[in-house]
Amino acid sequence: MPNTKRARLVASTIAIALGATALAACGSSDDSKADSGPVNLTFWSWAPGMDKVVDLWNKGPGKKDQITVTFKKQASGDTLVTKILTAHKAKTGPDLVQAEYQALPTLVSNGAVADISKEIGDAKSKFADGVWGQVTLGTDAVYAVPQDIGPLMFYYRADLFKKYGLTVPTTWDQFAETARALKKKAPDVDLTTFSANDAGLFAGLAQQAGAKWWTTSGNKWKVGINDAATQKVAKFWGGLVKEGAIDNQPMYTPAWNKALDTGKQIAWVSAVWAPGVLTTAAPSAKGKWAMAPLPQWSANEDVTGSWGGSSTAVTTDSKHQAAAAKFAAWLNTNGDALDTMAKEGGIYPASTSAQLSGAFSNPPAYFSNQADFYTKAAEIAKTTAASAWGPNVNVAYTTFNDAFGTAAKNKSDFVTALNTMQDTTLADMKKQGFEVSQ
Repeated sequence: MPNTKRARLVASTIAIALGATALAACGSSDDSKADSGPVNLTFWSWAPGMDKVVDLWNKGPGKKDQITVTFKKQASGDTLVTKILTAHKAKTGPDLVQAEYQALPTLVSNGAVADISKEIGDAKSKFADGVWGQVTLGTDAVYAVPQDIGPLMFYYRADLFKKYGLTVPTTWDQFAETARALKKKAPDVDLTTFSANDAGLFAGLAQQAGAKWWTTSGNKWKVGINDAATQKVAKFWGGLVKEGAIDNQPMYTPAWNKALDTGKQIAWVSAVWAPGVLTTAAPSAKGKWAMAPLPQWSANEDVTGSWGGSSTAVTTDSKHQAAAAKFAAWLNTNGDALDTMAKEGGIYPASTSAQLSGAFSNPPAYFSNQADFYTKAAEIAKTTAASAWGPNVNVAYTTFNDAFGTAAKNKSDFVTALNTMQDTTLADMKKQGFEVSQ
């Protein structure tokens, strides 16, 4: 599950980016001796159980190649980004870092992570195109190897859908009609809620619709948070909230948990990691929920967005970038490594081959009634749309929480909130010194 509280990076850290233009392509160093060892690497990560995965490397391929990795547990989210940039400024950074996809542009534009495209062999073939695009940022460079992903899906109470005579929606129009039909049959029950306390979900929904929030052309950035695709998403959800077809309360609260547990909210648009949340939030409903693909904007489409996920990047401070890249590729494509990460840390691997093996041969315990859970999840993951992240995602996310939080509470215009998000993000880009096209 991704962080639900996004803190704005401190000004002293962001100031490192002053004068930056577009993505700074960071080349690999001459590391001709890296593979012959001995080499000692340091890896910063927050993933639970990562120490056990590193042990597998050190006792296996690492021992053979004389490449030893030392794992150092870190905080996640913006806290780690701040630490990485501070270390880079002092030229004391580690060799490898775990980085959320939306954090990569910040690290790249600050020159903190290296282009490892020449050191990772055929790693690209192990991942869906949309997932791979999150580590290339639309360039020929490769700034990380994908680790885990969070494809969006539709979760619903199968027993209550049957009780109320509802059909699982396959399009967003059907979703809206389902919400309205439920309200007529059970006024005290909501299909779902629009929550403004985690921008990651809204970003994934916009991604599915084709949004490109940050793009580059030459040395200039373009901010398109209020593009046509995102406006469509904002109008859709804002309309449902305004008419009272769905709830407007935030997720992850005791009230939200109770609604899920008691059947007062019978569906949730979420990611592949949702079973872990439902296990805690709605324990008495175990075995009653089911998962289906995300509704589509048109019946002939088959695409999903993503909510959360991270990668493994090699820093420009590393004196052994080729060796570090070798470990990053192994970490995120080796079956034993990914199986251990899944069992110890609960991740859903980005590697397509790992999504149906090992830890994913059986459904989550909470979904024991749906034997094909991970088979469906793997099919959905392949349809993940490409994303377009920028160097100040934290600012956009914070503004979302404020602007959409107010709009959801007041049932006011969501497009106005979206425009606030656009204007604030654009102004921050200019303030930081990025060249931005109008």
